[in-house]
Amino acid sequence: MTLPFSTVRDLLRFAVSRFNQAGLSFGHGSANAYDEAAYLVLHTLHLPLDLLEPFMDARLSAAEIDAVLNVIERRASERVPAAYITQEAWMHGFRFYVDERVIVPRSFIGELLQDGLQPYVEDPEQVSAVLELCTGSGCLAILAAHAFPNADIDAVDLSAPALEVAARNVADYKLDDRIALFEGDLYAPLAERRYDVIISNPPYVNAASMRELPAEYKHEPEMALAGGADGMDIVRRIIADARNWLTEDGVLVIEIGNERQHVEAAFGGLNLVWLSTSAGDDNVFLIQAADLPV
Repeated sequence: MTLPFSTVRDLLRFAVSRFNQAGLSFGHGSANAYDEAAYLVLHTLHLPLDLLEPFMDARLSAAEIDAVLNVIERRASERVPAAYITQEAWMHGFRFYVDERVIVPRSFIGELLQDGLQPYVEDPEQVSAVLELCTGSGCLAILAAHAFPNADIDAVDLSAPALEVAARNVADYKLDDRIALFEGDLYAPLAERRYDVIISNPPYVNAASMRELPAEYKHEPEMALAGGADGMDIVRRIIADARNWLTEDGVLVIEIGNERQHVEAAFGGLNLVWLSTSAGDDNVFLIQAADLPV
């Protein structure tokens, strides 16, 4: 039987209904069924992602309808994040290639980089060296290269497959001369040097939360999410050695999602500065080099 779809409006309505019926979880770029449906429909039809209304009543070919329905069904039945279907993710106007080798880029540090971490970094143009730990797709390293135009960026990840994705993104932005990628365990692969800024969106999901993750998140590499019993295994190691890698007035910025309670239990003796983001004041903290353990 031929389904009664002929326009973008028809497919958008169907997609929202199908996603709600399937009980999908969002958080990989869209916050709700409508936004996700609009994105997938527009992307599949090769239409501008920011121009839905002019095309709502455009009549589609049978091939176009089939293509969109296939994408809708894959998202609904396989619970695959939309970014893995389209192989792209957007952050603050930047497009990044992604696939199942990396988690889908989403970081509140990206917001903070828009103004170069001011006022904690006095002059972004004076920053000469930045380190990103657990770089994944390389998105934050690329945003840092734009935030700190005179800085060289070192970006580290334990996953060789993830670094293949990062290398593609770095090349896409023609930043090979400024961003160096290193495979290894946190600081281990780095030559001895000092950084003005260290940023990291590390694995921080605690064990109990890992067991309760929606199906969408289980498509992502577990090693990029799981942070041990309290979520702080990697964070502890980053903080323990950070002072050895920061300049005297350098800063360490770490994203920890919903784990503030565990952060304060583990590092309550440190002078943590909680930074304001669109999600509130509980997702990202900063430590000045002088306040880090020796």
